[in-house]
Amino acid sequence: MKKAVLSILLILNVLDARASQVDTVEIFSVAMQKPVRCLVIRPENYHFTGERYPVLYLLHGWSGNFAGWLGDAPQLREHADRYQMLIVCPDGGYDSWYIDSPVDSTVRYETHIAEEVVHYVDYYYHTRREPGGRAIAGLSMGGHGALSLAIRHPDVFGAAGSMAGGLDLRPWKKNNWDLEGVLGKPKAHWENWEEYSVVSLVSRLKKSKLQLIIDCGAGDFFIEGNREMHRLLADMKYPHEYTERPGEHNDAYWGRAVDFQVLFFDRFFSGT
Repeated sequence: MKKAVLSILLILNVLDARASQVDTVEIFSVAMQKPVRCLVIRPENYHFTGERYPVLYLLHGWSGNFAGWLGDAPQLREHADRYQMLIVCPDGGYDSWYIDSPVDSTVRYETHIAEEVVHYVDYYYHTRREPGGRAIAGLSMGGHGALSLAIRHPDVFGAAGSMAGGLDLRPWKKNNWDLEGVLGKPKAHWENWEEYSVVSLVSRLKKSKLQLIIDCGAGDFFIEGNREMHRLLADMKYPHEYTERPGEHNDAYWGRAVDFQVLFFDRFFSGT
């Protein structure tokens, strides 16, 4: 009997070890003329069904990389299994803010994510290839990137989320995030600081069906930008989910916030 129980436990451990598969792929960016790595988390039964899977793209924060999300939220592997979705973590560079920089032609991460990464994933994986099957979210710099990319590319993404996102870049003229490197010096290029801030894109949502979820800690230094985004959306009577909980700008916050956002996107994908 003990041997039988041991055998069952060993089988369960093997099955658990195989639950969800993580691929590290390299995507050549034509826009930037360099290879860029990306993480793809597949449900454990991915190879055994003919179903097309929805895709959640998760963007990392400033100074991070494509592997950061799995380190901050290892439960993403369980989420891929439970919700039967692909979770894709692209690399957005050290400090790109996920834009096509108007002052540095080597920074083209808007094009890379919205076009090159999406095309690669759709070509090599069994995905739903319409906005209703794609969502994008991110933390900090990635929260800004996710909302910006979704608003600018409604033909690609149908839902977007931000966790502790830097949604208004204008207050941060003096910082260590190298915003000047991608936007230019404020005195000479202030129009870039305004144009590329997510809060300045709200007017584009007037006829949009993009589903939004925004989450930020009350003690986060980005909280005022999140409150402003919420206020602008509310003034427009634009439907969205906004959450403000105790917490600061750290992995403990977005490591938990991502669980609520994954659930939000699962409901979006299922149409409920």
